[in-house]
Amino acid sequence: MIIWINGAFGSGKTQTAYELHRRIINSYVYDPENIGFFIRDNVPHELKNGDFQNYCLWRTFNYDVLSYIAKNYDGIIIVPMTITNRQYYDELIGELLNEFTIRHFILSAKKETILKRLGRRFETKNSWAAQQIDRCIEAFSTSITEIKIQTDDMTIDEVIEEIAEQCNIKLSDDNRNKFQKTWGRVITQIKHIR
Repeated sequence: MIIWINGAFGSGKTQTAYELHRRIINSYVYDPENIGFFIRDNVPHELKNGDFQNYCLWRTFNYDVLSYIAKNYDGIIIVPMTITNRQYYDELIGELLNEFTIRHFILSAKKETILKRLGRRFETKNSWAAQQIDRCIEAFSTSITEIKIQTDDMTIDEVIEEIAEQCNIKLSDDNRNKFQKTWGRVITQIKHIR
């Protein structure tokens, strides 16, 4: 099974993915952004594009890698990645759906909530991620409308419990104290500063 966690930048996808990974035995987090960074760093300047999802190569390569992992890995693959373009969704997630079980979730929140979350990672309302909020909210209201989890008033633990319940997955116990949970989430956030 592939659990795809979609949502606006700052909606909590990465934290949710790594908390799920921590509590799902035999799981793996796959980050499609890594392919984007590889492409960005390995094409001539004249071929660079502002959004690596616009490269057909990004969609094709991520499909191939995810397909390979899903065929050869006996566990749950967790993918935190924002996709708002329906064509790109169809080329990547839609194609994967032809072969594999995918549970696609959209972490939804009000613009004010997302801006607060971005602020906690030191991004201003003028940051690239903040500038994408309206586009994401629009896409998740019109063209990509799978299972939405309204996260404004939910903790990360509540979000992962909701995803696990909808996927019929039993989570392992989380025996960390509050400090350990907070510290683990800070480390995850620091590791994913791009």
